[in-house]
Amino acid sequence: MKSIVLYLLPLFGLLACKSSGVKDYEVVKNELRAPAYPLVTIDPYTSAWSMTDNLYDGAVKHWTGKDFPLIGAIKVDGVAYRFMGTEDVELDPLVPTSEQGEWYGSYTTTQPAANWKDNNFNDSSWKKDKGAFGTKINEPTAKTDWTTENIWVRRHIVLDEDVQGKQIYLEFSNDDDAVFYINGIEVHNTGSTCNKNAMIKLSADVVNALKKGDNLIAAQCKNPVGNGLLDFGLLVQKEMHTALEKTAVQKSVDVQATQTHYTFVCGEVDLKLTFSAPLFMDDLNLLTRPVNYITYQVVANDGKAHDVQVYFEASPRWALDQPYQESVSQIFEDNGLLFLKSGSKEQNILAKKGDDLRIDWGYFYLVAEKNNVSVNIGESNTLRTNFVNNVQDGQVTTGENEKSKMSLTHNLGSVESFSGKVMIGYDDIYSIQYFGDNLRPYWNQDGNQTIAGQFHAANKEYDKLIEKCYAFDKELMDKASLAGGKKYAELCALAYRQAITAHKLVKAPNGDLLFLSKENNSNGSIGTVDVTYPSAPLFLYYNPELAKGLLNHIFYYSESGKWTKPFPAHDVGTYPLANGQTYGGDMPIEEGGNMLALTAAIAAMEGNAKYAEKHWDVLTTWTDYLVEYGLDPENQLCTDDFAGHFAHNVNLSVKAIMGVASYGKLADMLGKKDVAEKYTAKAKEMAQEWMKMADDGDHYRLTFDKPGTWSQKYNLVWNKLLKMNIFPDEVAQKEIAYYLGKQNKYGLPLDNRETYTKTDWIIWTATLADDKATFEKFIDPLHLFMNETVDRIPMSDWVFTDKPNYRGFKARSVVGGYYIKMLEEKLKGSK
Repeated sequence: MKSIVLYLLPLFGLLACKSSGVKDYEVVKNELRAPAYPLVTIDPYTSAWSMTDNLYDGAVKHWTGKDFPLIGAIKVDGVAYRFMGTEDVELDPLVPTSEQGEWYGSYTTTQPAANWKDNNFNDSSWKKDKGAFGTKINEPTAKTDWTTENIWVRRHIVLDEDVQGKQIYLEFSNDDDAVFYINGIEVHNTGSTCNKNAMIKLSADVVNALKKGDNLIAAQCKNPVGNGLLDFGLLVQKEMHTALEKTAVQKSVDVQATQTHYTFVCGEVDLKLTFSAPLFMDDLNLLTRPVNYITYQVVANDGKAHDVQVYFEASPRWALDQPYQESVSQIFEDNGLLFLKSGSKEQNILAKKGDDLRIDWGYFYLVAEKNNVSVNIGESNTLRTNFVNNVQDGQVTTGENEKSKMSLTHNLGSVESFSGKVMIGYDDIYSIQYFGDNLRPYWNQDGNQTIAGQFHAANKEYDKLIEKCYAFDKELMDKASLAGGKKYAELCALAYRQAITAHKLVKAPNGDLLFLSKENNSNGSIGTVDVTYPSAPLFLYYNPELAKGLLNHIFYYSESGKWTKPFPAHDVGTYPLANGQTYGGDMPIEEGGNMLALTAAIAAMEGNAKYAEKHWDVLTTWTDYLVEYGLDPENQLCTDDFAGHFAHNVNLSVKAIMGVASYGKLADMLGKKDVAEKYTAKAKEMAQEWMKMADDGDHYRLTFDKPGTWSQKYNLVWNKLLKMNIFPDEVAQKEIAYYLGKQNKYGLPLDNRETYTKTDWIIWTATLADDKATFEKFIDPLHLFMNETVDRIPMSDWVFTDKPNYRGFKARSVVGGYYIKMLEEKLKGSK
């Protein structure tokens, strides 16, 4: 049953007051306790989340887990309540990581004696070199190349002072499984979770074991596949002063597609706080406008007027990769808007590439209308204390270094109800390097727009866009509920902003749209085809032009002659540098099938194959490769090979067959009847062979050569959605019936090898079901996982099905694949 909420929001922006002009907005409440709540969602760099149940229980964070400090507080009749973020814990390096200073460690890659982690162990026979240790080709912080499966590292450190009684943290980066020891005591085991610049607080026992003089930090790390990294150091907490200790009481949180709503009680005043990102895919200028809204509405809960001030404080860390970088902040006014601006001092544009990085070029902005608003730059304790004590020191117009915070205070006066807003945004100046050309963001593609202009437009259009956000959010929940049930709709709502803002939209020199994904929490690749493939349903559903933008760079790469192999590239670089594939291996059948199936899906959505016709020669080359090699794949990497590579992959074979069938369908749409008949017949022939080779009685195998195995055959979904009739319907239905007996508490495993799964593929697999009730049997455990997971991160797509933990990956665009069920319904309606 739907939970309907009526939200009240004044129609006329910042200075609406009392209760006049208030409009009711109907919202279908999202009951899901999200693993993380989206707050500010602009692109892979400007991405801020709350990873706690209450908005004030932890710091606002970037999707990587690094703090993006953003404090919110309200003062009611002189009493201050913090409703967002936490006050900073300031940390200084005690023992530097490789990013904070130079360090050396003794290491071995062969199993040492059991006492290797003890202080008195003799490591004189070990090699010695500079940390961090890792695969240097893909890990920019690695100083010593480590390419074996295992490594053991001993780091001797000298402490100049006694640290007993102090708060000490271990800071570490690991890829994959790592265990850390201090003076022989185990302090942390990461399990199979990879981390970058993560921190854990050391227990009192471990701190007491640290002595003035010589000490030892030891670590072991295992890297079964892919990149490796091991780095570690110690931080010490500085003395902390608290000005905003008292918190509001959070009453609710509700994630919608374009908005996240919070409600609080702050003494005699109720506060509603809404984060809005008007990401409407039918308007690309608006979609890429780098401005979000934070709306605050206060209503007295005792019917009386109260003196109210609202306070926001942001850190320069929004514009820095690492907190120790130098920054410059300033204040300026432009036509009635007050701007707080901050950026790195260096401004080295497009100088870094990789995964766990934050932007350190361009500028962060916090903006509000001038009326009754004051802005300041200064040390955080001073800013907060002045807010609490109602001290106005006057504006400080510039500030240097990360400790110069920016504050904005809105004095509402004596009110019973009031609504205001602040705007938050980022101007990255240049977004992407594309085969040597630095490209501006789409909103400023010609270089004739200004960020101030974008904020003025956002301010002017606020009422209209907020109203559209509410309408869009309700429509999405209604349509998704109709297609797949309320729990499915709640997952789709949470996926919407995550999927969109894991991309950057730019225009190529040849005029093509480039909607380039960042492979978040993986290897940082840009424009990865096997990330595009699962994410595409969202963009096919709302705007096929964006779906083309997911493919254009791959077509260009081959058609320009820069990529000469007879199958598509895996990627075009490492974000944000798209200068050619940087991934170490090819995925011929995987990427060929992906590109062909998505091109056919675009044609189905548009009702014509003009896009395919434009790229016909290269599509033909890729199809012929699939015809020759696709039925029984050789030992090659595919997107599901988390548990290792293997040959004769049955689901990969389905993808190849769907690719050949897609080409036949496109040929038919273009009137190439002979070509269509030839390749469609070939796809059907391959499917019949597949059925014989893969048959395992009541299901089909994981690999052709291994009876007693199974896997999700999610690639069959295109046979259903595009009505290809290459595989008989009973193939999918036999699989669905089998899968229902293989589910665990939190969902259907990817295959028989492990208990983990891919959440996007579960929904693709569920879409093979013939009825909504069966579809929901696959959705319910997945929804339960997201509701109960103990890992508070932006939705992961790689999770365990037998415990509430993620295996890897977070904040990735592939959750756009959740929209495959809605896409099916839309394709039905277009027939």
